[in-house]
Amino acid sequence: MFEQLQDLLCRKYRLEHRWNEGATNMIRLFTLPAGFLLDLLMGDPRWLYHPVCLIGKLISVLEKGIRKVFPKSEKGELAGGVLEVILVCLITFLVPFGIIHLLYKWNFWVGFVLETFWCGQLLATKSLKDESMKVNDRLKNGTIEEARYAVSMIVGRDTQSLTEEGVTKAAVETVAENSSDGIIAPMLYMAIGGIPLMFLYKGINTMDSMLGYKNDKYLYFGRCAAKLDDVANYIPARTSGWLMALSTVFVGMDTKNAVKIYRRDRQNHASPNSAQTEAAMAGALDVQLAGNAYYFGKLYEKPTIGDPIRPVEIEDISRSNRLLYATCIAGAILFWGVRMLVWLYAGI
Repeated sequence: MFEQLQDLLCRKYRLEHRWNEGATNMIRLFTLPAGFLLDLLMGDPRWLYHPVCLIGKLISVLEKGIRKVFPKSEKGELAGGVLEVILVCLITFLVPFGIIHLLYKWNFWVGFVLETFWCGQLLATKSLKDESMKVNDRLKNGTIEEARYAVSMIVGRDTQSLTEEGVTKAAVETVAENSSDGIIAPMLYMAIGGIPLMFLYKGINTMDSMLGYKNDKYLYFGRCAAKLDDVANYIPARTSGWLMALSTVFVGMDTKNAVKIYRRDRQNHASPNSAQTEAAMAGALDVQLAGNAYYFGKLYEKPTIGDPIRPVEIEDISRSNRLLYATCIAGAILFWGVRMLVWLYAGI
């Protein structure tokens, strides 16, 4: 009798434990949509220190140390770059994983709040819109010099000689390109592996931004970081391109041309990923984007994307942001569905 009672109590405990674990895992599914809503509401307040700044400092510190150890030769810099990538990837994944794991063990709701907060911080929907609309405002209400300065804050090209059309195109292009690596890609990795994988992606992306240049300093040292970023963005960029082309339906833009230009011009870039969303954006707006640009005083000849059905105009910055929001909302819904499937079939 005593043994039967003990067995019943053990079964009850196991069932309660499984139910509690399932319930908490189900609640964690809401970190992605909650984080996205937080991003839409807050953006990136300047007074709040951003985790990507920490990642950037980590990359700089490691680079200085590694360059002191490895020889200044092609093989030495390639090896040093590989070590940099390995260390940054390990740290950006394991540190958030450890913090979140410990917090959830200590107090579930504290872990949930931090994971949601980090998710919101690592998405860039509102900040991308705000920064590009500053360019829009300066073009309409300021001088061309002020507009050039505003766009220089969000693009890598030289802006000092850009015309009004050039400034507008630069702003639209950066909205298109950053919709993938600033929003859709982090969402996808969050959906698949939670906040640790989202941080890992941001580490890879930040390395590419800081090290992935084809100049004398980073040609070899930054090669591994650049290649890894291409791999990490391969699926997200194509997902973003299709999402953007199809999201034109929700904002009354040219869906047929968006799909046409996306399929035709998505490879019109040295990077395998950068033209994916630019092509969809150009088609949706019925304009021509990309083309030659100056970087650090040197002219780079690049193919154009899209057809000049009409000239680029200032209002295209606002239109690009409407399409950005439609794309990101569609992405959030899609990836929340992916997260649900991961939970249902893998239990994580």
